[in-house]
Amino acid sequence: MILFRIILATLLISFSTNLFASDDLMDAGRAASIDVVLESAIRRGLISGGVVVIGNHSGQQYGTSQGLLFPGASGSLLSDRTLFDTASLTKVVATAPAIMKLLEQGKLNLLDPLTRWFPEFEGTDREEITILNMLTHTSGIDDVDIAENDPMRSLIEKIIMQNSGALPGNRFRYADANYILLGELVKRITQSALDRFCTEQIYAPLGMAETTFLPLTDFAAVAPTAGFNKVLKSGVVQDLNARRLGGVAGHAGLFSTASDLSRFATMILNHGKYNGRQVFTERVITQMTSPYFYSGGKVIRGLGWDINSPFSSPRGSYFSAMSFGHTGYSGSSIWIDPEQDLFVIVLTVRLDYTNIRQFNQLRSDISTLAVSIFSTSHLVAEIIDDGKIP
Repeated sequence: MILFRIILATLLISFSTNLFASDDLMDAGRAASIDVVLESAIRRGLISGGVVVIGNHSGQQYGTSQGLLFPGASGSLLSDRTLFDTASLTKVVATAPAIMKLLEQGKLNLLDPLTRWFPEFEGTDREEITILNMLTHTSGIDDVDIAENDPMRSLIEKIIMQNSGALPGNRFRYADANYILLGELVKRITQSALDRFCTEQIYAPLGMAETTFLPLTDFAAVAPTAGFNKVLKSGVVQDLNARRLGGVAGHAGLFSTASDLSRFATMILNHGKYNGRQVFTERVITQMTSPYFYSGGKVIRGLGWDINSPFSSPRGSYFSAMSFGHTGYSGSSIWIDPEQDLFVIVLTVRLDYTNIRQFNQLRSDISTLAVSIFSTSHLVAEIIDDGKIP
């Protein structure tokens, strides 16, 4: 932490006194600061490597990669084309956008009751749950382990048997089960699996050619994740429930690259447009990223997106209150700030899953550095004047 404070203080002073320095000098400073943070995490055994991409509405402005796919001298180098298991980023890069696309097409309503699409819940205490509740994790549903045999039926039966005592909409309770149901909802409405729908409606228009469920590429180019036995394995989704669902699920299973994810974030900052093509309407983007659940300022959630919660470590110190993002258990995160016209994507090969505090600090430090370097000069001046250097 002391090292990070020194880096940030030096950067802020340098940036404020060298606003007219050449782009080459600026690039050198950017690489040095963010790379030092990544290299420190590698030395501590937190990760074996990581990729960071920073951009705005014009696209990727900066990218760096440090470390290897696998620990050890023989491992391949990471790059912005390395395919990562994005884990829970699936919720905001696949499932929530798919639901919003169906909303845009008039095929559903956010206030539709769960029973409209899942008659299995009729006559149970889950009848009041809406699509909005599932998108914001306020349904009251808890997570369960899914059986390998008929996993969707297993999930529904276990949810029916739950006795949470929570009324829908009253409390935030993060649960993958919400998004598993939403992924199934896409299939029930469109008669098309979630992966196919997302590819046709979202990824193809954005040119996200490397983003996929069930990757078929050479596993040598796929970043590994650690299983329960801590053995690193590539090309198979880390989440056990996602595997039992065949690798295509609403909560996890999406593989992507930093390059592809930067296209998605650029589209968000351009109000749904990318390369002249309107992938989503501006209204839908605004709906998806606006706060829909507020609990005493401690938890604020959008439709899929995290705005402020215990999971908001990638927000860092300087992203605005209008920013939003999400994390993934595998070591991924994305944070987007329309007010400052900035996004930060972090993809890592996570090794130490027990040291949650240090890993969250890594996410926070990278975002804090990104804003301090790439935001406008007047913001940097405010940071210095207010004495906000950690």
